[in-house]
Amino acid sequence: MELLQLQYFLEVARLEHVTEAAKSLHVTQSSLSKTIQRLEEDLGVPLFDRVGRKLRLNEFGGQFLRRAERALFELEQGRQELRDLSGPEHGTLKLAVGTAGALPQILREFRQKRPQIQFQVQMLNIQEMLALLHRGEVDFCLSSPPIREEDIECRIVFVDPILVAVPMGHRLANRNRVSFTELKDEWFVGVKKGHGTRDLVDSVCRSSGFEPQYVFEGNEPARLSALVEAGIGLSFIPSTSVNPRENVRYLEVEERELIREIALLWHKSRYLSRAAQEFREVVIDYFASLPKVNR
Repeated sequence: MELLQLQYFLEVARLEHVTEAAKSLHVTQSSLSKTIQRLEEDLGVPLFDRVGRKLRLNEFGGQFLRRAERALFELEQGRQELRDLSGPEHGTLKLAVGTAGALPQILREFRQKRPQIQFQVQMLNIQEMLALLHRGEVDFCLSSPPIREEDIECRIVFVDPILVAVPMGHRLANRNRVSFTELKDEWFVGVKKGHGTRDLVDSVCRSSGFEPQYVFEGNEPARLSALVEAGIGLSFIPSTSVNPRENVRYLEVEERELIREIALLWHKSRYLSRAAQEFREVVIDYFASLPKVNR
């Protein structure tokens, strides 16, 4: 059994499509198919049920997938540990975030301590972050809501109030607080369903008898306050994402507690370099320095 066979197997298992997996791996379809066939011959069992170019993991493949992921996970941890020992002042930290409001300030503070460390950052939804954590492909995730699983370490770093952003000149712009009743006839801009904050807001609103009407749904939370400023609609924006430079008024919500928990996540078995440990402390200290929610 070869390492390349395991890598190819994991990609095919992830995509369940020969053509797409071959594109992702930058190999020909025939080469990929032959590699998977040799792996199945080595193991003595088929790993996939085949329907044209579509593949589905069968019972054997599902069992082998967990072992293969674990094997490659451990090899990657060993590689990172050796890299840290040979060059502790350099390297790359890999992050996945579902909430990016505070990330620029956190990265700036860390770069002052470790200017040679590079970053790879992905904006993902919760399920995508979980997949990367389990495969050992990221050092940390910043997630809201928190994710609690047996092999995931979850550290709540901040309780963040969610505010209602309104443009200046709006009928509510001279207020400090607003009720859900007063928002029923408004249009909203927000991120798409599947983002933690959006799903949380929709759930709290529905339980209060209020269904937000969205005129815009996107994938970039950082753009929402600019859309509010342009008068496209109101928005629910966490306090850590407030942009004081924009001409927007932020109101607290009456009646119901509208907050989100921000969590720092890492895999319990993942090797954390010295730089990664320092980054974790920077994140914890940064959020500890922010004003706490008074409810």
